[in-house]
Amino acid sequence: IFLNMSEIVSKLEQFQSSTPSHWREKALIRQQNNTWIRYSQNIALKMLDKMEELHLTQKQLAERMGCSQQYISKVLRGQENLSIETMAKIEIVLNIQIFC
Repeated sequence: IFLNMSEIVSKLEQFQSSTPSHWREKALIRQQNNTWIRYSQNIALKMLDKMEELHLTQKQLAERMGCSQQYISKVLRGQENLSIETMAKIEIVLNIQIFC
C-alpha cells in the first residue's frame, strides 16, 4: 500500500499531542546547567552509596533530616537545587563529605 505525502501527514496528525512537549527548552536547560547537574549527580551517588551501606531507606533518611521522603527522592534524582544547609545536613546524617 502506497500513501501520498498528504495521506502520510494526515495519518501522523491523528497521533499528534494537543499539548506541546517543551523538549527543546528542557534540553537547552540541561545543556546550560551541565556543571550543576553533574555536581548534583555526584552528591546523589555519594548519598545512595552511603544509604546502601547503612541499609537506610529514603523514608528513614527523610526522618533523620527532618524533611519528606518526596524531597529525598528529588535530591536522589538530581532534581533539587540544594542549599548549603541541606548539604550540611546530608553530610552530618550520612557522615559523608560533600564539600571539598
